[in-house]
Amino acid sequence: MLTRLAQTSFRHRRLVVAAWILVFLAAVAGGSALKGDYATSGRLPHTDSQAAYDRLARDFPQRHGDEGRIVFADVRTNRAAIDAYVAKVARTPGVVGVQPLQVSPGGAVGVVAITTANGSGSHPKTIANDVKDLAKPLQAQGVNVQFSGNWFGNTSMPASEIVGVIAAIVVLLIAFGSLIAMGLPILTALVGIGVSLVGVGLIANVFTTPDFAPQVAAMIGIGVGIDYALFIVSRYRAALHRTRSPEAAVAEAMSTSGRAVVFAGITVMISVLGMFLMGLNFLHGLAVGTSIAVAVAVAAAITLLPALLGFVGFNIDRFHVGRRTATDGEGMWHRWARTVQRRPAPVALAGLAVLVFVALPTLSLRLGNADASNDPASSTTHKSYELVAQGFGRGANGPFLVVADTPTATATAALPRLTDALRSTPGVASVTEFRSNPAGSAALATLYPRTGPQDKATEQLVHRLRDRVLPAATSGTGLAAHIGGQTASAVDFADVIGRRLPIFIGAVLALSFLLLLLVFRSVLVPLKAVVMNLLSIGAAYGVIVATFQWGWGGSLLGVSPGPIEPWVPMMLFAIVFGLSMDYEVFLLSAVREHYDRTGDNATAVAEGLASTARVITAAALIMVFVFGSFVVADIRALKLIGLGLAVAVAVDASIVRVVLVPATMELLGDANWWLPRWVDRVMPRVRIEDAPAVEELAA
Repeated sequence: MLTRLAQTSFRHRRLVVAAWILVFLAAVAGGSALKGDYATSGRLPHTDSQAAYDRLARDFPQRHGDEGRIVFADVRTNRAAIDAYVAKVARTPGVVGVQPLQVSPGGAVGVVAITTANGSGSHPKTIANDVKDLAKPLQAQGVNVQFSGNWFGNTSMPASEIVGVIAAIVVLLIAFGSLIAMGLPILTALVGIGVSLVGVGLIANVFTTPDFAPQVAAMIGIGVGIDYALFIVSRYRAALHRTRSPEAAVAEAMSTSGRAVVFAGITVMISVLGMFLMGLNFLHGLAVGTSIAVAVAVAAAITLLPALLGFVGFNIDRFHVGRRTATDGEGMWHRWARTVQRRPAPVALAGLAVLVFVALPTLSLRLGNADASNDPASSTTHKSYELVAQGFGRGANGPFLVVADTPTATATAALPRLTDALRSTPGVASVTEFRSNPAGSAALATLYPRTGPQDKATEQLVHRLRDRVLPAATSGTGLAAHIGGQTASAVDFADVIGRRLPIFIGAVLALSFLLLLLVFRSVLVPLKAVVMNLLSIGAAYGVIVATFQWGWGGSLLGVSPGPIEPWVPMMLFAIVFGLSMDYEVFLLSAVREHYDRTGDNATAVAEGLASTARVITAAALIMVFVFGSFVVADIRALKLIGLGLAVAVAVDASIVRVVLVPATMELLGDANWWLPRWVDRVMPRVRIEDAPAVEELAA
């Protein structure tokens, strides 16, 4: 089918290219008007913080919404102007609640907590901008006014995609040595990402989609889009030099590399969509958006690219850059494969030791949300954090909301007992008095911990309050209390992810094993692939823990130590496992093809590695640059995912693919291809490559 699709795209290339241009222009023109609103939070079903949030919506609507804070310095000197400004904020459309000004001892710092509308009316970001604009006259008078909250951040998205594309151009020029051959993967990927980003905006109308989803989708879309086109173009060039027929070369490229691209793309999408197993709506939009980017990249590779190759034809090597090099005889990768095969055991042990050492910090992984102290020092959220910590203590940056159900007079009478129990709990700095709603059916208090929102002690305090203090203080009173607020929600989010992550990982591992078992008809090959992919991911986890949690080299990236955002290990696992499967498929399909032809495992491993290593290395290098470019982002989560992906791909394409895979396959010998007969009989036969294995890039 792929061959027929490629031939159709080749023969009707003008129509195919015109259709893609129309889709691209329509996406650019209508994307902004049709996109939905991005979210910074999502529901956490069956958690205590969600129960508190639901009761706020029911009993305290003025406190239900997006939380924010306005922080003032030197309140005593500027009290009149500050009070006038706060009164204007209270009248701002979309602001549904403004709490009284709290002043620190000595009057150095003042804080006003506000709540903005959530889910109706103006967009919270618009409301936040209006509140900030109202402060400009006050700031012009010399008053230091800062803001905290999800929508008040002034971080900007860098043009990381451009940096990644420029790096890809350089790598492709070196790999292909031709401007035409270099331009095709770049053009295909850019068209694909332009269309897919509009798709991410559209799905925000249906799924809860985080505001950084477009950046993650762009990161993945550019990387896989260039890589997939690279594999197909390299095969086309090799086939064209042999067949001297552009149409035949396109057909061969699609029947070999094209099939591998489709298989690899489906694997990535399945891995990412596995996040639905987590049961968290906050991740649904991220999973679907990333999958859309991969799907569009695959679609462009198997339709747009064959059409473009039809226009290029024999001119694929025109506008040559650099010197042409001879490719006769054994090259560097042949020699490397033979070196590994002479001493497979020491080589395998050395590679394994390196990966285990790099992965060791993973044992200290702590999931949690980094607080505003990790924001860029120039941001208003970071400045507000420091002012609040200076005036009230670090814990004041992450207060808990204690929401109590008081259905009876007995329950209401028990509120002082609950207040005393909370205040006497170690780690609690202060607790306000409970205030009842007009109906008297619920009461609300604010608790301030002694430690900051991202501190381990704060997380432990949340669990201590829920597990011990609240049950003991409310027993026999008819009173039910819940701990909510952003900090408590962050703790619950990390707990939910931590509990469900093994289920997600297990499902992805099992599916990956079955897919490779089906394709390569071997038990040990997919088992080895799963183990080695885990080593690649473990190394990536180790690096991000050492950098972002321990702070090793963090100053170079502009980050300070903090926990690892809960969704990052999960997203990293899904993407890296899918991308690792790409390289695994391209390498092992070449090895299997040579083994089927020669029956010699050693020769098959050497030839398979030599014929694919240059393409895989170029593809991985592009991925590393694309992912690494996101490390310069202001958003900590993007830095995390960018560095983790770059490290994982670099490790996978170097230590795993060119060291561990050939070494272990040499050690296993013909056992690599062992498959029980009964399994062989019941499994359907699936082939990725119909033609000879992928050949080395022509100079």
